[in-house]
Amino acid sequence: MFIKELTFECYQNTQYAIVERAINNYFDMLRYNGQILGREFPIAMLGAVFSTRLVCPEEESLESQFNSPQVTHALNKLTEAGLLAPKIKTIAEDLNSLECAPNFKPSWQVLYTTFLDTCSPLRCGETLQPIPLYRTPEAISNGDRKSVLKWQEEWINCDELQMNGSAVSAAILKEMGEIDSKLYYRGSNLSKRIQFVTKTPTYYYLYRVAGISLEEEQQRKCPSCGGDWRLDSPLFDIFDFKCDTCQLVSNLSWDFKK
Repeated sequence: MFIKELTFECYQNTQYAIVERAINNYFDMLRYNGQILGREFPIAMLGAVFSTRLVCPEEESLESQFNSPQVTHALNKLTEAGLLAPKIKTIAEDLNSLECAPNFKPSWQVLYTTFLDTCSPLRCGETLQPIPLYRTPEAISNGDRKSVLKWQEEWINCDELQMNGSAVSAAILKEMGEIDSKLYYRGSNLSKRIQFVTKTPTYYYLYRVAGISLEEEQQRKCPSCGGDWRLDSPLFDIFDFKCDTCQLVSNLSWDFKK
């Protein structure tokens, strides 16, 4: 991941509220296309110049070739607001972020995230490193990748609640780990759409916690087809189960994992 500094200069008289709205809309469209990471973007004002620092998956993330129609429209709105096109400067590589996958066309990939993540939920199946969403050959839905990020936000919200021992943990764990939940339905459909546009097998991660015993967990069958899916050894110390027929992965219950 790379830290970028963006500077916006006014070329005509304008109003602060108009400028603020145009810049924030531009950031939102970049975020919904996967070109910048995070959800809060501070803006500094010095005279007629506005600046911010953003985190991007790659050094070239903000190049126009990756822009969605929504990003292009937001750039035009910047001009209407009295701003020049942003000047972009690479500051440095972000040492606290995950490095992107070296291969954007792996043999398989997985939709996977945690409450700690800000990176792309599309992960390389060979390294578990994130694949930038804008690298998909075409949009996931409605011209950009917003639907995937909205699913990720919902998954992260569920993960945070269950990690904190919320009163609704039982219902949340069902959403995260069972195939008859609304969260699974959305995520599974997104996985199928991503697989269609990338031509790469795309799996879905089912979170698992609790359970009766280690022995019973080890004998768990695929919840979709009922087949054997336990791996000989865990993948990335996370996935203990993988069904190639149903394109699902899961972990041994975290209560029994060593």
